[in-house]
Amino acid sequence: MSAKDYQKDYYKALGVTKTATAAEIKKSYRELARKWHPDANKGSADAEERFKEITEAYNVLSDDKQRKEYDEARSTFGGFRVPTGGRAGQGGTPFDLGDLFGSGTSDGLGDVLGGIFRNRGGGSATTRARRGADVETETTLPFGDAIEGATVSLRLTGEGPCPVCGGTGAKSGTVPKVCPDCHGTGQQSRNLGGFGLSEPCKTCRGRGLVVEDPCTACNGSGRAMSSRTIQARIPAGVADGQRIRLPGKGAPGEHGGKAGDLYVRVHVTPNEVFGRNGDNLTVTVPVTITELALGAEIKVPTHRGPAVTVRIPPGTPNGKVFRVAGRGVRRKDGTLGALLATVEVTVPQDLSSKAKSALEDLRIATAGADPREELLRRARQGS
Repeated sequence: MSAKDYQKDYYKALGVTKTATAAEIKKSYRELARKWHPDANKGSADAEERFKEITEAYNVLSDDKQRKEYDEARSTFGGFRVPTGGRAGQGGTPFDLGDLFGSGTSDGLGDVLGGIFRNRGGGSATTRARRGADVETETTLPFGDAIEGATVSLRLTGEGPCPVCGGTGAKSGTVPKVCPDCHGTGQQSRNLGGFGLSEPCKTCRGRGLVVEDPCTACNGSGRAMSSRTIQARIPAGVADGQRIRLPGKGAPGEHGGKAGDLYVRVHVTPNEVFGRNGDNLTVTVPVTITELALGAEIKVPTHRGPAVTVRIPPGTPNGKVFRVAGRGVRRKDGTLGALLATVEVTVPQDLSSKAKSALEDLRIATAGADPREELLRRARQGS
């Protein structure tokens, strides 16, 4: 129980008077528990919070010792107000002593009163929010979707709150009890001589609650395997084998905790025409020997766009790479890489007699020194 719990009106929470008998308190609790139990209010956060409130109230008021301490604390400090900012009668601003208990200090009265409820047997539990687990999965994208980005459906299977008991771990119609060892805090202190170490309670595994009559579906763990399908946006420009982090798309949290993250390993199917080199796309464009020798203007395809015209200067060597700006992969800053077009000579397989005659004339006209002579010379020197 926190330092401000004495300020809560547990009698009001259970709908009973301060003079109510133990039987009246128990009867009211049972009626309210049936009404607000998570099993009877699937998916209602308000009902879950109300159920926690009445359970907390019952845990205190059903214990004679705790009830007495609670009543004494409220009677002593509950509405006491004193002046500040000057001497009495000089217009000082009143303040509530309750503010002292929420100051966040470790040596205030809040710790003293909080200890009344924490250090006694049967104290109420404070349910701790737990972050959901991270989840990993894989997906395969076509080449084009990886370049442009895409929204994909991902079916995830993993642990989540048990749908039968709503994550409480208790059998339908029952509720977990406060852990007798940590008194609901979920933590235990271990004496290490000169100092103490706080660690998760081994009895309740940090939950602050223990289940006496476990749910048959999850065996009291409060967890169960489940499947769900989500829509995930894969950003433009994702590369093959890249791991994408999608915050908050992992396993749901417990008791108001944040969801974990989803990590998606992306596989990209190859494209028959285009390749990729970092932020650039690559393409090999066939050309003729005369286009390289005499120069030409050729059409080069682009990815999901109209073809562009590339000018080949006369005397261009085979394998020359031409760079077309703004036709590549979209970067994180919104700019685009380039398209790298490599020209590659195609050798005709079937020649007409006229074509053969023209090529013979070309060979005679361009006859000269052996173009491999320098290569052979360097090879001999190297050996």
